[in-house]
Amino acid sequence: MESLFTGLTMGLSLIVAIGAQNIWVLSQSMRSEHRFTIASVCILCDVGLIILGVFFAVKMQAYLPSLLPVFVWGGVLFLSWLAYQALCRAYKGQYQLNISSSSDQNRFQIAAAAFSISLLNPHVYLDTVILLGNIGGMQERPNVFAFGAALASVFWFSVLTYFAPKLKIWLNSPLRWRVFDCFIAAFLILIAIKLLDVL
Repeated sequence: MESLFTGLTMGLSLIVAIGAQNIWVLSQSMRSEHRFTIASVCILCDVGLIILGVFFAVKMQAYLPSLLPVFVWGGVLFLSWLAYQALCRAYKGQYQLNISSSSDQNRFQIAAAAFSISLLNPHVYLDTVILLGNIGGMQERPNVFAFGAALASVFWFSVLTYFAPKLKIWLNSPLRWRVFDCFIAAFLILIAIKLLDVL
């Protein structure tokens, strides 16, 4: 139980922190009917990286230094593109609350974007592979720790995508949507700039 609780609390403490992935998931879940797809992809990526981190931490860390610049620049470019899209929506006043059964992107496009925002972020690897991996490797039962951390991911993304429409009610005006999109763009740009500090 101690390993399970440690994995659960450590997983939640890392994943709940506001980041590019969370802000994108929240924003997209309020605009799209593909909330299950978004949650599933984010959970799949997290769980896969947690397992790699806990059971293959030493080997994975050996490859991270050479791959880190690729992830950083890929993440910067992708976050910049998402910020540009948010600014375009804010500028044009594309008020999307009335979308009921269709969206601009299909399920596969949403899944591809979710994979990108989840995997083109070096902080994800630093958190899951290095931090959770090292802590999990020191546990008496690493498999139970990994299960607890994975459970944290399942819980968080399920809650985030499920309750996103509740926030959409508060954003029931074109002006608030514009402000929200500006906030998203500014936040993504700041994260993209901060990523460069990793180099």
